[in-house]
Amino acid sequence: MEASKSMKVQVMYNLSQLYWFFGSLLLFVTLSSAHGQETTKPHVIVLGVAQDGGYPHIGCEKKCCMRAHHSKDSSRFVVSIALVDPKEQKWWLFEATPDMADQLRLFREITKGIYPYLPEGIFVTHAHIGHYTGLMELGREALGSNKVHVHALPGMCKFLQSNGPWSQLVELNNIVLMKCETNAPVTLSESVMVTPFAVPHRDEFSETAGFRIETRGRNYLFIPDIDKWEKWEKNIVKEVDLVDVAFLDATFWSITELPFRNIKMIPHPLVSETIEHFKDSDSDLKRKVTFIHFNHTNKMMWDKGARQEIEESGFSIAIQGATY
Repeated sequence: MEASKSMKVQVMYNLSQLYWFFGSLLLFVTLSSAHGQETTKPHVIVLGVAQDGGYPHIGCEKKCCMRAHHSKDSSRFVVSIALVDPKEQKWWLFEATPDMADQLRLFREITKGIYPYLPEGIFVTHAHIGHYTGLMELGREALGSNKVHVHALPGMCKFLQSNGPWSQLVELNNIVLMKCETNAPVTLSESVMVTPFAVPHRDEFSETAGFRIETRGRNYLFIPDIDKWEKWEKNIVKEVDLVDVAFLDATFWSITELPFRNIKMIPHPLVSETIEHFKDSDSDLKRKVTFIHFNHTNKMMWDKGARQEIEESGFSIAIQGATY
């Protein structure tokens, strides 16, 4: 009897351990899939959410930046995303920001070093400092890279090829310019395709691109910079409806954010203006709108109340380090 009882106890213990193991395994797979760490489908990882000047912002000693000055955990990199194709073991970087060296390290940490250190290619939207100046890290003074593909529209390619020090990167084969055409898809793998398109912006040195990313899993829209949605030939609501996640320009919360500068000289859609465009949309469509590219003065960067207000309105906020 004692032996039989002991055996039953042992069997129950073994079953409980088995349940625990499979339960833990299921939880791990669920969480890993939710955060994109183990997924086998192409996905996007956000590597930066700030406007070109970063966060904290140079010269700012106001409330908006003080916390970030004193806490590295509160700081944020300049806007950038990584497109990952696990099946091909390849990835692509969108925007070469001044924080690129740190963002390459962040990507390596998130993906546990299973991908090459450098991306298969870099897609650049335009010639404003937060979006291309990280290319300097690939030069002879730093990494001295070999033939990294840089995808951009014709005007951006011409700018890089015709102006130093960027022209030296081309001459030394640190980078190879891959000229894109507007609305012409670029096939990156069997599962991934990127289509550049032009958007209205302050085009002092080059045109400005947005990118539509199509994968066998999810489709994305990446428009970190635009003057106003009304100036674009396309309807932003219809464009967002065609994708699963839309990373959209959210530089400013309010027109009063920069009292010492003429904000009309640096036009962007206010967050409230973007929300107005989607006021008649259903909750599923609103949730696709994922705000990104926050100026340091934008309350969404540092005010929990503002972030909560946006999320309760049904919209999403890009989170640095998150997988989509």
